[in-house]
This record gives sequence, C-alpha cells and structure tokens, in this order.
Amino acid sequence: MRASFLLGAGLAVLGVVLFIIGLNASQAPMEQVVETFTGRFTDQTMWYMIAGGVVFLGGCVLALRGAR
Repeated sequence: MRASFLLGAGLAVLGVVLFIIGLNASQAPMEQVVETFTGRFTDQTMWYMIAGGVVFLGGCVLALRGAR
C-alpha cells in the first residue's frame, strides 16, 4: 500500500472522530441551553463539525488518489 493511501485513510477516520465529537457536544445540556436562547450552537461545537467534515473529505480524496 502506498503511504498516501494510508495517510488519507487515517485522515478520513480522524475527520469522522472530530465530527462525532461535535455531534456529542451539541447534545450536552449547556449546549442545548445556548441553542435555545441564541438559535445556534457555540463556535467550538461548530468548528468541530466543520473541521471533521473538511478533514474527512480531504482524507477521502488523498486515499482515492493514493489507491491508483
């Protein structure tokens, strides 16, 4: 296996983990209170979800390019 494929797969897994952390944080009691009053999640929770998505997509692209 190529190193870029392994790195891409690792990044994809890391992206999923970050996204799950963001989803779990969005269900925390204090986060629910903030969302009730402001209508949105805190910046930290949003950054976990955004970063998770970006890292996942980048990892998938790297893994697919490395699989050739």
